[in-house]
Amino acid sequence: MTDVSDGVLHTLFRSEQGGHEQVVLCQDRASGLKAVIAIHSTALGPALGGTRFYPYANEEEAVADALNLARGMSYKNAMAGLGHGGGKAVIIGDPERIKTEELLLAYGRFVASLGGRYVTACDVGTYVADMDVVARANPWTTGRSPENGGAGDSSVLTAYGVFQGMRASAQHLWGDPTLRGRTVGVAGVGKVGHYLVEHLLEDGAQVVITDVRPDAVRRITDAHPEVAVADDTDALIRGAHPLGALDIYAPCALGGALDDDSVPVLTAKVVCGAANNQLAHPGVEKDLDDRGILYAPDYVVNAGGVIQVADELQGFDFDRCKAKAAKIFDTTLAIFARAKADGIPPAAAADRIAEQRMAEARTGSVTGALPGGAAQL
Repeated sequence: MTDVSDGVLHTLFRSEQGGHEQVVLCQDRASGLKAVIAIHSTALGPALGGTRFYPYANEEEAVADALNLARGMSYKNAMAGLGHGGGKAVIIGDPERIKTEELLLAYGRFVASLGGRYVTACDVGTYVADMDVVARANPWTTGRSPENGGAGDSSVLTAYGVFQGMRASAQHLWGDPTLRGRTVGVAGVGKVGHYLVEHLLEDGAQVVITDVRPDAVRRITDAHPEVAVADDTDALIRGAHPLGALDIYAPCALGGALDDDSVPVLTAKVVCGAANNQLAHPGVEKDLDDRGILYAPDYVVNAGGVIQVADELQGFDFDRCKAKAAKIFDTTLAIFARAKADGIPPAAAADRIAEQRMAEARTGSVTGALPGGAAQL
């Protein structure tokens, strides 16, 4: 018998990382679409999460990523105080090579076939213009352009929320929410990272960046010559760059940035970034805690974007969304307080709070209150 103990079906049905309600495998040979839609939970409402378009090495890797991302969205939406569960979709392939209008419309039809159980939006490899196309086949689409009834780019509020998480981290660790004089390293200065750099510079931080795309780096350094550049992420986290040791490390590219290789060499005292699923595996949160590194849970601080796309469903108002995203500061502080009170890492504290809210929703007793008196987002 084939050993599938480490396969995606084992993850789905038997592991603590599973428990998903539904996983849909989608194929449209005419357009070349191969996609996975994962719905982790609808306890708090229809699942909400973006569409990632990425050249996975194989289909199993794509399914595993969809499962992880969907689960993360359940926790993110719960901690953001939204009436949504968690879901995620991945389209398999290089978007620079295979993305077409026909493929996006085929994908939209698959999402529509779920009848509103999953609401989609942008993610890595998909953009506002893509969601405009998907929306032609699927009414449960957010992240559209203003011209098509949407809110536009959610990266703006995602970056703003991460910045609020950094301010809360500074308040908790150093007693002051300003980042003035702090050295912040940003890995990945794409859709979200370049907005984050702007916030950091305005607040007086010293910033060093890295990105695998030279054009993304040049966009920052052309506008801000004072920004330093590290050769790669390893050099960034080790302090092998002109600014030396970091105060804060912001992973803003793909997930898995915090692992058994990176954590031991981190010079930063705080990790707070926009990337999803930053912890490569269970136990990394304890490794960070043991080293005295404060970790702001990724799905808490990067919730500004999902706050925006959820608001779009009710008629988008930017000022209202920005005010909600600003409360990520309070929620992050409340998580740090809960972690200290319970003697656990912040990631575990955030998970407990999110799981409690989902459990209460299943029994009809959810209150929406967040810990430590933090305002509901």
